[in-house]
Amino acid sequence: MVLIGLVGAGIERSHAPLLHQAEADRQGIRLHYTTIDSAEHGLSAADLPDLLRWARTLGYRGLNVTHPFKQAVLPHLDVLSDDARVLGAVNTVVFDDDASRGYNTDAPGFARSFARDFATVPRERVVQLGAGGAGCAVAHALLSLGVGTLTLVDLDRARSTRLAKALTAEFGEGRVVAGQPGELSATLAAADGVVNTTPVGMAHHPGSPVPDADLREDMWVADIVYRPFDTALLRAARAAGAPTLHGGGMNAYQAVVAFELFTGRPADAAAMRAHSAELLDSGL
Repeated sequence: MVLIGLVGAGIERSHAPLLHQAEADRQGIRLHYTTIDSAEHGLSAADLPDLLRWARTLGYRGLNVTHPFKQAVLPHLDVLSDDARVLGAVNTVVFDDDASRGYNTDAPGFARSFARDFATVPRERVVQLGAGGAGCAVAHALLSLGVGTLTLVDLDRARSTRLAKALTAEFGEGRVVAGQPGELSATLAAADGVVNTTPVGMAHHPGSPVPDADLREDMWVADIVYRPFDTALLRAARAAGAPTLHGGGMNAYQAVVAFELFTGRPADAAAMRAHSAELLDSGL
């Protein structure tokens, strides 16, 4: 029996339990996936040390961690992966012997999705909208994938400047810069592609972060929003003839990476991606 769980607030609609359970069933693994909703149980960041001890004592193999604990959990873990350390966020905890190990599967999740569907797109100049938690992971993935110059554009320019500085320390001078929100159109005019990591486009944040007039058929467009599956940005990009990448891939592949960390077995990435698409298409 592999016992794992998800810790976070408002997680009743998470697809993680369904994706992990279905993959375990395909592989003949006895897996049980629980959810621990902090809002429902009145848990806060101060409860994380007890929660981690409780999970280990009960025999959990690990935990997925989501909002609002991705950063708060870091000080309570014994070992951090390179991605988690650089990004300052953990979404997967694995209990291994006497150590609790923290990983961030968002960055490799986006990287796998991008490499699968956008393997041949030009990436010398890329614009990323948003420099928050998800933006940190995507920016790291883009630079690891060989983006020449990444321009971070965030309404909070102090935040994009901090992220640019942190990534420059890892990837070197000239690879990442903080752009001016008021100069977005001019920045996009010289870009090979753009990635949206902001909440704009989600059901409760409708709209598109890019003016339709700035979209071109020779500029690819990626969006990490996956609810709804087809965002206003992606629809406008297709209308302009631009290649598009939806957020469902990143959502599926981060679960693939987490499953492999929990079980130590290769996951059927194609099956998990197809299952994720089915769940999103159904509106669950």
